Amino acid sequence: MEGIDAHYEELIEDRVTEFFYMVRDILTPEEIERVREAFLFARAAHKNQKRKTGEPYILHPIAVARILAVELEIGVNPIIAAFLHDVVEDTDYTIEDISENFGSDVAFLVGAVTKQKKETYETSKQVDNFKQMLDSVHYDIRALLLKLADRLHNMRTLSSMRPDKQMKIAGETDYFYAPLANRLGLHKIKTELENLSFRFRCPREFATLAEALRKERAEREKYINGFMQNITRVLAAHGLDVRTQLRYRAPYKVWRKMHTSGCDFHHIDDKYYVRIIYGEVPGMSEKDVSLKIYSILTDVYKERPHSVNNYIDSPKENGYQSFHVKLLGDKGVWEEVHISSERMVKKSQFGCIAERSEGNIVNWIEKFKSVLQDVACHGKEVEYMEGVTMSFYNDDIMVYTPQGMYVILPKNATALDFAFEIHSNIGKHAQYAKVNGRLCSVKTVLRRGDCVEIGTNENIEPRPDWLDHVVTYKAKRNLRTMLNRQKKISYIRCPNCRPLPGDEVIGFKDRFDKITLHRRDCRSAIRQASQDGDAIVAVNFEEDGHFLYPACISIYAIDRYHLLIDLVDCITNMLKLSINSLCTTTEDEIVNCTIEFNVHSSRELHEVIEHIAAIPGVDEVKQKFLER
Repeated sequence: MEGIDAHYEELIEDRVTEFFYMVRDILTPEEIERVREAFLFARAAHKNQKRKTGEPYILHPIAVARILAVELEIGVNPIIAAFLHDVVEDTDYTIEDISENFGSDVAFLVGAVTKQKKETYETSKQVDNFKQMLDSVHYDIRALLLKLADRLHNMRTLSSMRPDKQMKIAGETDYFYAPLANRLGLHKIKTELENLSFRFRCPREFATLAEALRKERAEREKYINGFMQNITRVLAAHGLDVRTQLRYRAPYKVWRKMHTSGCDFHHIDDKYYVRIIYGEVPGMSEKDVSLKIYSILTDVYKERPHSVNNYIDSPKENGYQSFHVKLLGDKGVWEEVHISSERMVKKSQFGCIAERSEGNIVNWIEKFKSVLQDVACHGKEVEYMEGVTMSFYNDDIMVYTPQGMYVILPKNATALDFAFEIHSNIGKHAQYAKVNGRLCSVKTVLRRGDCVEIGTNENIEPRPDWLDHVVTYKAKRNLRTMLNRQKKISYIRCPNCRPLPGDEVIGFKDRFDKITLHRRDCRSAIRQASQDGDAIVAVNFEEDGHFLYPACISIYAIDRYHLLIDLVDCITNMLKLSINSLCTTTEDEIVNCTIEFNVHSSRELHEVIEHIAAIPGVDEVKQKFLER
């Protein structure tokens, strides 16, 4: 035992010495002394505690502090808080002790990531912990960065946990922490969290894809190196000094592409990309340099049509900027090329903390705060975590109004999402969309760069199926609120006879107390009455101005000029009803026409039938039942 303890003492000294060596140029001598005091405090507090690996617990705070200091290059107080982040939760020390020894700012950061012990939880222990952590961003985004660093190290050492614990922690990471890192613009951390989660959730699939990527990289290495060297030579000949990188996408990204496209590993595109990185060029903006590189390369290589993505003028919501294009390589394969400045590369690694102006951090805090406040205000209507995760999209697109205003939406968002993003009333009464000038359904999925216009109609109200065609938190929350305010139909209508208010009806109650309505002459009702008479209940099915019901009529008439216009005019203009579908055939001068539309009651349907029967040339008009 003494040998083991001595070994661990040596390991701790090695790790902490390495840490202080790494931060020697990042922190001032005074700051390093404060951090050393925090380390000694945490080491004493966790003295008798070990991790699941059997290692001394203090190795975890050292690793978290290292992530914040070296990988995120954040300020001194979060680094101090990293050493102390588990002290209150796992030892007898209190937040007051932290505040007294290290100040109120450090105490706040520690408190923000300390799980609160409760007798009961509002939703679940996990959700309440997420909520507490996210609430901290009302004050300071550093608390989120501390928690992400804590989670990253836990994922890096997850192999010591039982499989059920691995699944729980990996699931949390994939569902919440990785999208959060992406939303903060921390691309490197997001990618590592995604892949660690994938590795522990699906170890065999992860290993298979990792090996396939390794083999492909080995097979294509010589060709791709030649492609990059030629790019460097061509640009150098034009006076541009650049460096190139080959970036293979990680197994999780490849797995997602396979599932999205329905292709196997060998048939998906873009498993890697080539990044061209340039420094400052005197007298030229980043956009000018990127366009110059693009222009030079497309004189040498054929460009794939419509492959340009200009993320310099239109950055992603997480701040990502670059200029993307696909060029035809020597092997007849379209090669994805990203043209980026050194600043853009750094920003893709450090996200919202890359540009360290006070305004930059404040803007991010305000963005998160507005989402959290909105979720909190409507928590009874939308699950808290659903609302938050919908706001931390993995991918996003930028679309535009006809006036040129841009709107950021998640990938796979629809015109309905766009409508609600503009204003809840526009979403509520959305009737149609025009996408790039073309008339479309409001359920149309949008693509990056689309110009979208929404047509509204005061008579249009949200429909339940709209919920299946929106992805943003804002649209779902508004729709649920609006649909909940609408009066609910308390019955199920028979799909065969489709009774209307005012018909003679009968109800049948099932074992779940749900009542199905039938017309009294419905064959299904007659059969059920003879077999299960005890299920019959008396029902008063009255007209309600809030509800419309589908109805269908068939018409036989003598063909003549203007007949179809008269039929449509009777329903739409005279009776103010909307037609859902119209099918007509003419044979030997006899017209057979079927029209589907919505009515409020059987009285209204009979009124339609009477008016159409009076149209010259109409011989017969009757209600049509669609057997199913």
